[in-house]
Amino acid sequence: MARRLPRAAALTLRFAREKPLGTIGGVIILGLLVMAVFADRIAPYAYDESIARMKPPSARFWMGTDNLGRDIWSRVVYGARISVTVGFATVALATLIATAIGISSAYVGGAYDIVVQRVVDAWMSFPGLVIVLSLMAALGPGLLNLILALSVLGAAGASRVIRGSTLSLMQNPYIEAARAIGAGHARVILCYVLPNVMATILILATIGLGTVILAEAGLSFLGFGIPPPYPSWGGMLSGSGRTFMYYAPWMALFPGVAISLAVFGFNMLGDALRDVLDPRLRGAGSVLRA
Repeated sequence: MARRLPRAAALTLRFAREKPLGTIGGVIILGLLVMAVFADRIAPYAYDESIARMKPPSARFWMGTDNLGRDIWSRVVYGARISVTVGFATVALATLIATAIGISSAYVGGAYDIVVQRVVDAWMSFPGLVIVLSLMAALGPGLLNLILALSVLGAAGASRVIRGSTLSLMQNPYIEAARAIGAGHARVILCYVLPNVMATILILATIGLGTVILAEAGLSFLGFGIPPPYPSWGGMLSGSGRTFMYYAPWMALFPGVAISLAVFGFNMLGDALRDVLDPRLRGAGSVLRA
């Protein structure tokens, strides 16, 4: 254990030195996670507590107050909990579905692959916003329904990438060697295919987090997200934030900044992980360094 800690610290320092934007993204994500987990302790007031109406940013109210007297900073902190919950739950479910579809389609092949890919093509041909709005209109607003709608939407595109990575992996000799020694299909997939496409899955999940947070904010802005009074960054931009934008611009400014920072952090970390985990990019980087 004592030997692993210095190695982990050295890898972290090397990552920070070679990927500064990725490190900044990781710090932003860490701060977002801390806000989400410890929102009750970080926020000075409850998210629905009325204190003073339409106060500008000050030492007492860091981000000002809204038209109902609620502290914007406290609502932004509690909104981070919604974004983290929706983001990670949606990406986890979408990644699970995409992995099952992509790997099974590439591994089985034949008629199964053709049918599944035509269904995926048909699903991807519809505009994403139309699909999500239709699902939310049918299921109704709510956290679970929002996660389910975004997961179904995100799984289709990710499954195509995972399928392509699996198809190239199936050409490697060790797959044929595993089959030659009598390994079953489940053993080949779990021991040889899945570990070797895990880097692709991790990259897709990390980059997809930013997209999901932005999609959740957009749906909340349109009124299909988390119902009030629980705060959502997109919901804070809509309604009173849009109505009082000229009189109290801080009501829309700070939730917008929170959304931008969260998406920026996940995208930068995802790009950095792609450069580190993709063997082809590592090879190109080593040639350049040589």
